Amino acid sequence: MSIRQKIRFQSLFYSIIISIVTCLLALVVFGEFSIDSIFNFNFFLLFILCLIMVYAIGAFFVKFFLYNSVKLISDQIFKSDDRSTITTNMEDLLSQIKEYDDERKFEISEMKKQENFRRDFIGNLAHELKTPLFTSESYILTLLDGAINDQEVNKKYLKIAGKAINRLNMIVKDLDLITKIESGESEIEKTDFDINNLTQNIFEMLEISASKKNIKLILDHDDNLPINVNADNEKIQQVLTNLIENSIKYGKENGTTEIVIQDLTESKVIVRVTDNGLGIEEKHFNRLFERFYRVDQSGSRNAGGSGLGLAIVKHIIDAHDEKIYIESDFGVGSEFSFTLEKSAI
Repeated sequence: MSIRQKIRFQSLFYSIIISIVTCLLALVVFGEFSIDSIFNFNFFLLFILCLIMVYAIGAFFVKFFLYNSVKLISDQIFKSDDRSTITTNMEDLLSQIKEYDDERKFEISEMKKQENFRRDFIGNLAHELKTPLFTSESYILTLLDGAINDQEVNKKYLKIAGKAINRLNMIVKDLDLITKIESGESEIEKTDFDINNLTQNIFEMLEISASKKNIKLILDHDDNLPINVNADNEKIQQVLTNLIENSIKYGKENGTTEIVIQDLTESKVIVRVTDNGLGIEEKHFNRLFERFYRVDQSGSRNAGGSGLGLAIVKHIIDAHDEKIYIESDFGVGSEFSFTLEKSAI
């Protein structure tokens, strides 16, 4: 049953009730109330007359007062929208109001999410900046207070302050990079290159870091032949560097970090970065690529870094219209993998 039909049925029902009550009151007032008078033909005519009048008044009220009031309300609701409003079609009006309500609820929900993200982001940023700022300030002030004249500690304190300032610089640079990628200022410039060769170059850069924990860097790919991809060379280098650095940082001593490059489809390859390190619990997966999110909630920053490495990885892969995946067993190891488009040549 439509809304209009329901309104008409309810109007008729209440009109009948009001008409019966009115006719009975009329009999009581004129002192002619009796069982016989109720079944009299004159009572029936009076009832019909009252019913017509009550129903007509009700319909007039609904049409010219209630509907017009609803129309004014709808005009106020939809005045900033391009959609058209209606006058007496209650079904369409209710449908529009429900649609409008759903849209507003979605917008409010998104605003709450953005506000929570903004609050978390500012809190995390302040937390990340506080440690290196406090460290560099403390050691520099100590030097200014006289420690600079102590040959045994002045160089040590300057090195520590320098490392803290370097970390600040890393955070600012990574934030600037993410902002440029999001705003489109840092465009993806695709070229054809051998990702196998790129990976070998990254291994050479990170060889010293890996050797400190005796972690073996392994490259494995199909047929041991060059694999040419069409992507932004510099940004994919950063993706692989960030993933391999994370693997080394959180990997176990005497462990391995293995890069596997495989054909996924005729036009895609998949690059897997696998380690046998600490692993990640599944509850962290949904937030792992958020800025400054750390699996270790203790607040320790011993591993260094800007806290933006995985966020940058996600942004770069998204900018390539590709996918990134994570698989991990806590205490066993992790695998980060991403897809890339094959070169046409």
